[in-house]
Amino acid sequence: MRKISTLIAAAMMLVTPALGQSEPVVVELYTSQGCSSCPPADAFLHELAARDDVIPLAMHVDYWDYIGWKDSFGSAEHTKRQRAYASSGGRRMIYTPQMIINGKDHVVGNRPRDVVTLINQHKAAKPYVNLHIERQGTTLSIRGTVEKPLTDDLTVQLIRYSPRETVEIKRGENAGRTLSYANVVTELRALGDWDTRQPLSMQAQVQGNAPVVVLLQHQGLGPVAAVAQVK
Repeated sequence: MRKISTLIAAAMMLVTPALGQSEPVVVELYTSQGCSSCPPADAFLHELAARDDVIPLAMHVDYWDYIGWKDSFGSAEHTKRQRAYASSGGRRMIYTPQMIINGKDHVVGNRPRDVVTLINQHKAAKPYVNLHIERQGTTLSIRGTVEKPLTDDLTVQLIRYSPRETVEIKRGENAGRTLSYANVVTELRALGDWDTRQPLSMQAQVQGNAPVVVLLQHQGLGPVAAVAQVK
C-alpha cells in the first residue's frame, strides 16, 4: 500500500430502482500504473465490473508519476478528489490502492473480502432519492425527485469511462508488465447543485459511445445519494 501525506471528484435509457429498492453501489478505486501494490486491486475491479449491483470506477492519480513511469490515465483532478475525500473524512493520508465506497467508507483496494463486506452494507441501505437519466443522441436528460427535501444540496456529476484498457508498463515499479484496467474514468465534471425542494431537471451534452454515469453526491464530496448509468 503506497501512502502520501496531504492536508486535507442512438437513444439509450436507464431508470434507477424505485425508492425503497436497492440500487448499484459506487466503488471508486484510486490507483496508479506506478504503484506496485495496485495490480491486484486493478484485477479485482474487473470482477466488480461484471456485477450488476456495482458501478466501479478507476480513478488513476498522478502523484506516483515521479518514480519512473507516468500513468497514461493519471489525472490531477482525480488526485484532488481523493484528497477531498480524505479532508471530509478527517484523514491526513491518501494512498493507493484505495477504494471509496458510495462516497462514505474507505478500504484498501486489494482486500476483496473487506470491499465486498462494505458493498453489502451499502446495498442494505434504503434509497431516498429517485434518479432517472435518458440519452437521445448527444443530449443527456437528468431528472430526480425526493420524498422529503434534504437539508443540503446535492452535487450533480457526470462521469465517462472506458470499459477496458491494456497498457505495457516499461518503467517504474511495474516495469515489464502488461496490465489490464477496467472502467477507467476519462471524464469527470460537475453539472451543478440541486436544491431538493424542487424536482431536478437538467440536460448535458455527451459525445461518443463511452458509458455515462450520473452521480448525485452530498456537497463537500460526501456520501452518494443516487447513481444512474447508460452504457
